[in-house]
Amino acid sequence: MRRLAAFGLVLICLPAFDLPRPAYGAIPAPQIVDAQNPPTLAPVIKRVANAVVSISVRSTGTPEEKSLFDDPLLRQLFGLPDSQARETVAAGSGVVLDAKKGLIVTNYHVIEDAEAITVTFADGREVKGLLKGADPDTDIAVIDVPPVAGMTSIPLGDSEMLEVGDYVLAIGNPFGIGQTVTSGIVSGLHRNAMGLEGYEDFIQTDASINPGNSGGALINLKGELIGINAALLGSNGGNSGFGFAIPIGMVRAITDQIVQYGSVERGELGAQFALSPAGVAVTRVDLDSAAGRAGLKAGDVVQKIGGKPVADAIGLRNTLALLRVGTVADLTVLRGGKPLQLRAALTAPGPKTADGKDLSPLFEGALFANARPDARESGALVVTVEPGSKADQSGLHEGDVIVSVNRKRVIGVEALISEAGKSPARMVLNVLRGGQPILLSIREDASPPRKK
Repeated sequence: MRRLAAFGLVLICLPAFDLPRPAYGAIPAPQIVDAQNPPTLAPVIKRVANAVVSISVRSTGTPEEKSLFDDPLLRQLFGLPDSQARETVAAGSGVVLDAKKGLIVTNYHVIEDAEAITVTFADGREVKGLLKGADPDTDIAVIDVPPVAGMTSIPLGDSEMLEVGDYVLAIGNPFGIGQTVTSGIVSGLHRNAMGLEGYEDFIQTDASINPGNSGGALINLKGELIGINAALLGSNGGNSGFGFAIPIGMVRAITDQIVQYGSVERGELGAQFALSPAGVAVTRVDLDSAAGRAGLKAGDVVQKIGGKPVADAIGLRNTLALLRVGTVADLTVLRGGKPLQLRAALTAPGPKTADGKDLSPLFEGALFANARPDARESGALVVTVEPGSKADQSGLHEGDVIVSVNRKRVIGVEALISEAGKSPARMVLNVLRGGQPILLSIREDASPPRKK
């Protein structure tokens, strides 16, 4: 289960005041419950429980939490044997997407680096699973299992129709203790600044979501699947009251590509956007791009895409991220106050590079490109660093992959340009160097940077 740092709980004590007390008659009388037919969610849960599974993953690697003695130099100094890779077992949840075909959806981070996948149904039956395909940028994966007798799926709901206050149920396998159901409400929608994934549009809920719930079901009271549980807000392995689920609309768009093609290939429009008083404005159109060929121009204001209203630049980016290469995007734009209909055939992303000096003074002397498609993590690759340059002084090395800037996920050069532009003089970078994560805290008035 992915976890965000918890916020502290602040208790505010108010001084006592002699306030007027409400008359007893103002207090509504308690509702009488029919003892023969008490309210219950059991019928809904019974209909869907068999479609929520537990997933255990076996892999070989070094533990994430390391001690000082995992350092090879210290091990050599103290005469300790080389640290060996160890077999690890992780647990999560999944939801049957198609019972006839044996397709199960879960989070990518549940099965990441898996060497063996075991799926356990609610009745205890176990089957081996194979990874059919995954999309790390939305944290979605599809597992293929042999169909078994009694295997069922959950009807899909419409996450676009959700409202804050709707009742929901979260079903999964928290802490590996077995299938567990918690209840709550939708407490927020369109959460997209969590810094967890490349593309985020989370449903926020106060239904308890804990480690092991990743990949489990978020359903409405009709028994419809409206989201896949993905993250929690908490510390020390616990839940602080908020969980986050990927809306089923996004899940369906990604799984459809994985099932049909085995992978996700995002199309590219080739334009930059920013929120303006008039709406989502086009700030730049790339040469020889799908946007340029469609006639989109800087200054246009995008109102709709595919008939769906556009609320902000992140929402537009998320919508485009669900469209495959070759898909024709129908755009409704305002130009000079007049509506205009444009059609753009999305193209495959081309190689992109960016000169560091155009992004931030701290990046002067570096050249950036999109990380290679076969890289373990998407991000912005540091192609070259000039010795003695600001980028060199900032601590960047050739071959580094920047995966986040100021806790905002970076999945390529375009995202790096956007995030670096928000705080060009001071940044905290999450970097992969030789496959190992490091943290660089850099600013113009300090050198060298702190590394963590």
